[in-house]
Formats: sequence, C-alpha cells, structure tokens
Amino acid sequence: MTLIRKPAVAGQFYASSPGELSSTVTMLLRKAQARDTPAPKALIVPHAGYSFSGEIAASAYARLQPFSEQYQRVILLGPSHRTPVRGLALSSADVYRMPMGDVPLDKTAIAKMDIPGVEVFDVSHRDEHSLEVHLPFLQAVLGDFTLVPIVVGDAAPELVSQVLDALWGGPETLIVVSSDLSHYLSYDDARAVDAGTCEAIENFDAGGMNHDRACGATPVGGLLLTAKRRGMKVITLDLRNSADVAGARDFVVGYGAWMFV
Repeated sequence: MTLIRKPAVAGQFYASSPGELSSTVTMLLRKAQARDTPAPKALIVPHAGYSFSGEIAASAYARLQPFSEQYQRVILLGPSHRTPVRGLALSSADVYRMPMGDVPLDKTAIAKMDIPGVEVFDVSHRDEHSLEVHLPFLQAVLGDFTLVPIVVGDAAPELVSQVLDALWGGPETLIVVSSDLSHYLSYDDARAVDAGTCEAIENFDAGGMNHDRACGATPVGGLLLTAKRRGMKVITLDLRNSADVAGARDFVVGYGAWMFV
C-alpha cells in the first residue's frame, strides 16, 4: 500500500488545476530566465503564495534549468508553521502527491537517518506549506527526482548542518532551504531588516540569523554553517517584499533568493 502525503495548500498558495499550475510556473520561469551561472548546489527560496513570492522563487529555480538532467534528488528543508516540532521531522510517506504528479520520497536515505533529534513525525508534514509550494517549480524544471522533505522545528542550526552533511551527496543532490524573511513590518523597516539578513547570508553568518528576520532562520543557519565549512560561494539572486509585488506598503513580508555554488 502506497502512503500518500496529500497536498495541503493547492488552490490557496498555487493553482489546484494541473494545467493552470503548469502554465503559471512556466510563465514565472520564463520571466526569470536562466542566467550564465554555475550549477547550484543549494538554494534559499521563499514559500509564500505564488502571487506574492513566485517571481522571487523563479529567480532561483531558473538557475537550475541548464543543468536539469544533473539533479536526481532534492533535500528540501522548511520551518514548521502549524505543528510544534522538536528537532527535525521526516516523513514516512512514499510520495508527496501534487497536482502535476506524485513526487517519490528517497526512502533509502530517510531510513538511514540515524541522528539524534531527527525522527519521523508525519503530523508536521500534513498541513505544512513551506515544503509543498516548491514542488511544482522543481517538477517543472527537473522532471523526475526523488525527495527528502524535512520539517525543521525547535533545533540548533548545528543539527541542521549535521543532517545536510549526511545527505550532501554529489552533483546529483540539490539542497533547497525554504524561508521567507521579515514579517508584517512597514515597507521601509522591512527593506532595512531584509538588507541585514542578506548581508548575514552573504557573509555566512549563521549567528546573524533569527526568527524575527526569517521564519526559516534555523535551516538557513544550518546551510550557512555547512556552506562556509565547505568553502562555497553565495550569490544573491533577488531581494524584494510583498509591497514590491502586490503594492500594499503596510505589514509587508520580505522575500529573497540565494544560490550556493
């Protein structure tokens, strides 16, 4: 019997119709356009509804297009918004079901994750949007791939870093960290706070990350620790907020995209 994690925010954060969703993602990727950069090993990408952060997310996913046949597995980490989680939560599902098709989980890699503080906790995945919203972009760009979805809760960035090292693999493995930036500040305050977050990311300053700056501060911090230790380079791809996309300047949410090579 196949264990299925059903979509939780189809029709809310993105279209539930396969045709409409595919058209939207294709349009966003076309608008972003692939640039002449090396193949990313890791991305930081926002997870709001596509009408708000879709353009920013596409600026990262478009960088994968020239190398789409390289990637066979995606390690996807995002913060928990709905369920309290201690440590890092894996899924026992066989597939993440999406409007554009099922995404199979890398059951072998998940079964080998014997790290204290990391365990299967399906409830944390059931309603969580921070992972799900990335899958249509990944499906559009990569086609077939396996997935290791990880919900990050109350944990130290060092634990995230340890998990990333265990799953790092080679060129076939892509790391995606899901995070929005500042929440519900004025436009000018958001720009100032998000600029500071961008500087911290560019300087691999895991200690400069906190949950007032980014809801995914813990997985971002873990990636920064690992990337710094591995001598990687980070490239800022986009930095905007909801007012830049949707217009309203009160209580904006910040979005950014970065790639690591």
